[in-house]
Amino acid sequence: MTADPLTLPAPIARADLPVSTEAMARWLIGRSLVHAHLDGTVAGRIVETEAYVPGDSSSHAFRGSTPRNRSMFLEHGHAYVYFIYGSWFALNVSAEPPGTGAGVLIRAVEPTHGIPLMQRRRGTDRLVDLARGPGRLASALAIDRSLDGLDLCQGAPLWLGEPLRPAGPIGESVRIGLSRETDRVLRFFEQGSPFVSGPKRLNALPLPQRP
Repeated sequence: MTADPLTLPAPIARADLPVSTEAMARWLIGRSLVHAHLDGTVAGRIVETEAYVPGDSSSHAFRGSTPRNRSMFLEHGHAYVYFIYGSWFALNVSAEPPGTGAGVLIRAVEPTHGIPLMQRRRGTDRLVDLARGPGRLASALAIDRSLDGLDLCQGAPLWLGEPLRPAGPIGESVRIGLSRETDRVLRFFEQGSPFVSGPKRLNALPLPQRP
């Protein structure tokens, strides 16, 4: 679904963000991600996230603050961008009070604004492949380490925006590609969205029954 290119989602106020990693990961589904770059502005609906909660041994913050991960310890709503596997960047959102290291990985967005620019950056016309997975997302939206530590509630150049339409039913599953804490149900996605990454067996799971 494309959107009016002249109407960008307004930035989300920090006061509206949950101060809880798992709650934020779920809450961000259906919200927007916008990057006003010198080449042009692009945006999309967030359709897939993963939570990396405090004390999580699979989190970059597990062993404490370092020059690489210090953005995870900022007030909730800041960008943590890292380079992974020597191949691509990934965008996370800090998700706890200042000094507590935790974050939400943005795994996929549904492109809504600046689609031709995303297609040029990615070298493909396939809409569903533009930002499906954290590496593709970062490439399509020109996200790199220069944006690390940025306040995502300020409105420029990268920000979290209000939803363009309500999110559909939200599915849950274990996270993808981990070697530790592999059984934790901390991945959230818009059910039925073709823009979600990951194996079909995870995306087809029924909604878990919470106690």
